[in-house]
Amino acid sequence: MNPHWLLRMARWVRNPPSSDRVRLVLAVVALCLALYAVERWIGWPDALTAERLRAPMRVSP
Repeated sequence: MNPHWLLRMARWVRNPPSSDRVRLVLAVVALCLALYAVERWIGWPDALTAERLRAPMRVSP
């Protein structure tokens, strides 16, 4: 583990985040898990899938 993360964890123990920030983080995590579950079980709609555009063909002079 990187020592930077250990220092960050020590700072969080000394100064814990507010309850509003904890709720925000948990809401974001729950939203991500819900999107993953929908994509995994139902599938992703084709209309929302990005397609690669082919490069235009160059005409030689």
